[in-house]
Amino acid sequence: MNTQNQVSAKTEVHYPLGGLLPEVGSTIEVAPGVRWLRMRLPFALDYTNLWLLRDEIDGVAGWTIVDCGIANDETRASWEQVFATQFDGIPVLRVIVTHMHPDHVGLSQWLCEKWNVPLWISMTDYLTAQRLSCKEGGVAVGSRAGSGGSADHFQRHGLTAPEDLEKIRGRSNYYSNMVPGVPRQYRRILDGESILIGGRSWKVMMGYGHAPEHASLFCKELGVLISGDMLLPRISTNVSVYDADPDADPLGLYLDSIEKYLALPEDSLVLPSHGKPFVGIRPHIAQLKVHHDDRLADTLGACKNPAHARELVPVLFKRELDIHQPTFAMGEAIAHLNYLLRRGKLRRQLCDDGVLRFSEV
Repeated sequence: MNTQNQVSAKTEVHYPLGGLLPEVGSTIEVAPGVRWLRMRLPFALDYTNLWLLRDEIDGVAGWTIVDCGIANDETRASWEQVFATQFDGIPVLRVIVTHMHPDHVGLSQWLCEKWNVPLWISMTDYLTAQRLSCKEGGVAVGSRAGSGGSADHFQRHGLTAPEDLEKIRGRSNYYSNMVPGVPRQYRRILDGESILIGGRSWKVMMGYGHAPEHASLFCKELGVLISGDMLLPRISTNVSVYDADPDADPLGLYLDSIEKYLALPEDSLVLPSHGKPFVGIRPHIAQLKVHHDDRLADTLGACKNPAHARELVPVLFKRELDIHQPTFAMGEAIAHLNYLLRRGKLRRQLCDDGVLRFSEV
């Protein structure tokens, strides 16, 4: 999930489909054998994009689904409408999930069981989703706040208001409510491997920072990149530090990961998980780099005197945040601090009040 931090409006990115959007329960063909559908979300991003790829396995014609939507009755009903009206009478053959966030993996178990097909996903994200979907699974990757893990983590970074901490503790089943389970078995996908889908090769490109092991898919023949959340057209991808890995450097991992996409053809059609399909990979990545350079400069400037992550939130996010977003904003603030700490630009001190503060070297 993403914090919707706006990227600069000055852009060479363009949208070949204009304002065209698929209605929920319907699809739009964006390339030969590639259909775009959307599912509603119960938080600020409103919709997530999912993809249908025309496929054939062992002589059986059907569909590969890429990403699933969250597990709720509305999304299931939307899928049932898609099955009835968009499938041309042929079945699902497999489900591919780009990463473990609820809007991508949430209904994977339901879809795989309904069609008796395998789930394809990276190992790290499968195991993470498996752990978090279990209500007794413990605390990890931010979307679980049970046992005080996330609350303690953010309190250590200056989020001390009792009402804020109580809200975080009250969301202990946030992930498992949207991802009640994942299939018992899966097929691991690996960086650089080629998956044959409908007679076309789709190369797996793993990225890091937004999720543990995020898979994008590129088809050279079609000139199409299914980018997941790694490249989003109008908002910056959330990169956060969570309680399970408090010294992580997800921003460094993310910035390194997006360099891979610069090798793709400039006229590639990018199919993101949020927003509209776009063309313009290189200018978009240049925007993202400028955006994060600016945010890192803001972070460094805010740490001329010792500061903690909670004090950085209004520096990095100029708008009001809804109930779902403060934890992601805190996670991203810590990510910027850890990035600068790792590179010797900041020092960190645990103060007498139990809060970590950062100051310029």
